[in-house]
Parts: sequence; C-alpha cells; structure tokens
Amino acid sequence: MTSMTLQDLSSQLKKIDFCMLSTNAGAGRIGSRPMSNNGDVDYDGDSWFFSYEDTRKVAEIRKNDRVSLTFTAPPSLLGKPGIFIAVEGTAQLVTDKAAFEAHWVKDLDRWFPDGIDTPGIILIKVSADTIQYWDGEDNGEIDPKS
Repeated sequence: MTSMTLQDLSSQLKKIDFCMLSTNAGAGRIGSRPMSNNGDVDYDGDSWFFSYEDTRKVAEIRKNDRVSLTFTAPPSLLGKPGIFIAVEGTAQLVTDKAAFEAHWVKDLDRWFPDGIDTPGIILIKVSADTIQYWDGEDNGEIDPKS
C-alpha cells in the first residue's frame, strides 16, 4: 500500500470537474449541492467555487463555516475503480475582485453574464483540514497543512 501525497491528489482532481458541497442546514440537517471547480485544481488544500451571494448555501456558511466536499471519478477503462475523495474544512466567503480575477475562467460566463462584475457574485473558498481518499487499491488521509 502506498500513500498519496497532496501533489498526487491534485493530479487526480484535475480529472474531476464536479463535487458535492455539504453545509450545515440547521435543525440537524445537511444541505448538499453540486459545485464545479472550473478546472481550478492546482490543489494545495484550497478549493474555489463561484456562487451568487443570495443562495441558501451562502446563508448556511454564514451561520456555520464547517463544510465538506466529496469528489468521485468513474472507473478506468481497464476496470480499476475510480477515486473517492472526502474533504472536511472551513469555508470562507470572498468578495475581493482580485480573487475573482485569479479564479475566473471563460466558461463561467454561462452563469455569471457580466463576468466578475456580475451583481451578487461571491467566491466560496474551502480550506481543507483533512482529506480522505479511497481508490480501490489504496486509502488514506492527507493533512494538507503538513
């Protein structure tokens, strides 16, 4: 059994566009929704997602910034299972236009027609505390801060 590094994980995440972002929805409930990383996966333990500020997920993050992300990739053509990645971390709401520019990709125009000047746009930054993975042959935990 080998241990995956953060760099190994980053190369795996480049192949996965969508994840599920789960937040504390209150009253003992968990809210989950798909989010795209927009190919922004030179992964260092931080994930970045654009959203509108007036969404339920943003309201939930304002109340409790603890979130989780789950990623999965399909099996390979040779039958090797895909990878499953679970990230537990802290969300931060970012309104800085320099950060918008740093993480913007052209495909986002579909959802945010005025680009980084779209009214109500916000970035959700998720900083990982722990990352667990399983790929059918190896499993483990990565501490992104080490």
